[in-house]
Order: sequence, then structure tokens, then C-alpha cells
Amino acid sequence: MNNRELPPVWRLPLLLLGMLSLLTGVFGGLARLGVAAPEFGQLRAGSHGALMIAAFFGTVISLERAVALHRLWPYLAPLAAGLGGLAILTGGPWWLPPALFSAASGLFVVASLGVYRQLPALFTLTLLLGALAWLAGNLLWLAGGDLGAAVLPWMSFLVLTIAGERLELTRFLPPQPLGPVLFRCLLIVAVAALALLPLWPESGSRLLAAAFLALAAWLLRYDIARRTVRQNGLTRFVAVCLLAGYAWLAVGGLLGLGGAFLPGHAGRDAALHAIFLGFVFSMVIGHAPIIFPAVMRVRIPYHPFFYLPLAALHLTLAVRLAGGFGAGLGWQQTGAALNAVSLALFILTLLVSVGRGALAKETPP
Repeated sequence: MNNRELPPVWRLPLLLLGMLSLLTGVFGGLARLGVAAPEFGQLRAGSHGALMIAAFFGTVISLERAVALHRLWPYLAPLAAGLGGLAILTGGPWWLPPALFSAASGLFVVASLGVYRQLPALFTLTLLLGALAWLAGNLLWLAGGDLGAAVLPWMSFLVLTIAGERLELTRFLPPQPLGPVLFRCLLIVAVAALALLPLWPESGSRLLAAAFLALAAWLLRYDIARRTVRQNGLTRFVAVCLLAGYAWLAVGGLLGLGGAFLPGHAGRDAALHAIFLGFVFSMVIGHAPIIFPAVMRVRIPYHPFFYLPLAALHLTLAVRLAGGFGAGLGWQQTGAALNAVSLALFILTLLVSVGRGALAKETPP
């Protein structure tokens, strides 16, 4: 092993910090909707978004990038993000979490810039722009004390990061000259939208929604998942996760075009969770059996049971959105509670699979 690389056993505390933020963020989200939740979740209901995005996803995405770079210093980014989540949980001064998240995202930008300089390509540029969006959201929060100002830049961080990683895999498809041209246009629109947000939130949010809707169409058209969904086993499972996620990205983009990205809009909960839950967590469920073994050096053998948490997530999200569009608060609360159960089922599935992998490794052929 490279002596400049953090051993897997030392990555576990970073991952646990992220998981702690995820757990508290889920309960905080339930408390915001009036669903019964443990007291520690109720106390952090106002920080639901920060815990889920900046703390959890910030930690795990920057950890994944650090592992890929085989250097020690990039691990400071997930450490700072994890500590930012811990600062929220321990009730420190309001400025400490955004300061730590700003430090984490600043380090993540430097790491992403290094990747782009080594390999100048459209997908590494997209990853760099995603990192910059995370930094922008954190700085907006730190500068104004308004966590809500960070939500759409944070959303762009996740969407662009996923899009960049998927774009990389299109290299294995036959050349399609129009695809990269369209993708560049989408990036320009997304960056312009993010630049507009602080001054003209309504115009910026609608333009960003248009970029996300177009990106969903691009991914459905050009992603390799359209071909791999015809295969079997884990490859097909990943493709199903991706295609379902792209559909939710389109739903969120459509709602955002109608103004649902704006605070106070009746469809805001539906628009945000269509993307954060439907799109982003579909990607998490699909890629976890691949990324988690690479980060923690464990085996996760595929099993058709993987489809259960995926199906549960999408069905319960549909219930939640139905509640937001007229079925009533009860549907919304039920959907949110079952969303949490779906995520718990996903984590349990991963843990059982890790156990199966360990047993298979110890069992002689």
C-alpha cells in the first residue's frame, strides 16, 4: 500500500462521522414535518439540509475522492466536513459549521483542480464545477447566516458531481459528437443560473431547473445505462437505479421550472426531495456496491434483494409527493417516515452483504 495513503481502518471514523450526520438529518427531516422523532433529531430539525448534504454527502464524496488520489492531505476535506456535522450536533456557535464546511469544500476544490490539471477533460471540469458549487453554498451560508441560501448551490454540487462521473463512462460508447456539445451548453446554463441566484433568486432558480431538466434528458439519451440495463446481475441493477434516478431529476426540474425551488412555494418539498431523495439516493443505492468496497476494502456480493430498498424508496417518495400535491399532510408524513425506513433497509442490506462477503472470503473453496 502507498505509504501516503490513509489505511482503510482510519477511514472508518470519517465514514462514521458522515453516518451520524445522516442519521440525525433523517430524524430532523421527520421532525420538520411533525412526525414523531427522537429528541436529538427534533433539536436539529432546522439543520436537516446541512446535515444531509454538507455533512453526510460532503464527507462521503470527498472521502471517495481522497481514496482515488492516493494522498494524505485530501483526507482533510472529509475530516473537516465530518467535524462540521459534529459541530451542528453539539450545538456550537452558528458560524462554526459553515466555516468547517467552507474549509472542507475549499480543500475539495483544490483536490478537484489537481485532478483537472492532470486530466483536462469535460468530465473532470464538471467535477470541478460541482466542487465549486459546494464551496459557493457554504460561503453564502457563512457570509449571511442564511442556510437556505446554500440549498440550490448544494443541490448543484450533487447533481454536477453525479453528472461528471456518468459523463466519464460515455467514453466507452461509440463516438457521438453532438453529446459533448450539448453537455457543454448545459454546464454554461447551470453556471449562469448559479451566478444569478444571489441577486435574482427567481430567475436563477428557474434557469437552474431548466438546466437540470435538460440534463435529465441528456443522461437518459447518452448514458451507458441504456445499454447495460439489458445485462444481468449487478450491472443491470446499477442501470435500473440510474434510469429511475434520471426520471426523478426530470420531475424535480419540471417542478423547479414552475417556481418550486423558491422558499415558501407549495411544491418546494416535492421538488427538493424529488432530486435529493429520488435522484441522488438512487445513485447512492446503485453505486454503493461498487464504491463502498473500493473505499473500505470489503466485498459486497450482489443479491437480487438489492432491489427491495430501491423499490421502497421510489414508492414511498411517490406517496410523499402525493401528499404535497393535494392528498394531505398525512400522506406526506407517511411517505417521509417510510422514506426513512427505506434508507434504513438500504443500510441494513449493505451490512448484511458485507457480512456475506466476509463469510465467503473465509470459507475455503
